[in-house]
Amino acid sequence: MPLEQMKVAGVTFDSSNNSPVVILRDMEEKRILPIWIGPFEANAILMELEGVHTSRPMTHDLIKRLVSSLGAKITQVVINNLKDNTFFAEIQVSTENMVTKIDSRPSDAIAVALRVECPIYVEEHVLARGQWLDEGNLSEEERNKRFKEFIEKLKPEDFG
Repeated sequence: MPLEQMKVAGVTFDSSNNSPVVILRDMEEKRILPIWIGPFEANAILMELEGVHTSRPMTHDLIKRLVSSLGAKITQVVINNLKDNTFFAEIQVSTENMVTKIDSRPSDAIAVALRVECPIYVEEHVLARGQWLDEGNLSEEERNKRFKEFIEKLKPEDFG
């Protein structure tokens, strides 16, 4: 399956139900993929984006340490499916001899990817169903206004 590399553009809140939404943006900044996530995962993503670290490891920090201590490396995460309004992902872990793909919620995969600084990919068929196209010829202010309107009108069931 063709993959599109994405980056985390931020976390916002769906005003209709006050749910957190992580925003992925392609590297050319033309396509946006909003994914509704839980509040704890949103917090984990925001903490890493803002460089906030705790004295004791949080769950995603622990995953990073566990994988590293076993001589493995997290090489990428892939958001690979969208079924019944639910996104699916996998975390790819590599050792010298093998590659293992581990099923994950996208929010957890993204939180881990940020910590290990590995690429985040979305399979094209998923991106095609859930994306928002950014009109690059607009001013930053107009783009932000349109995107905010888009997010406010969007519901998770729109992805079904």
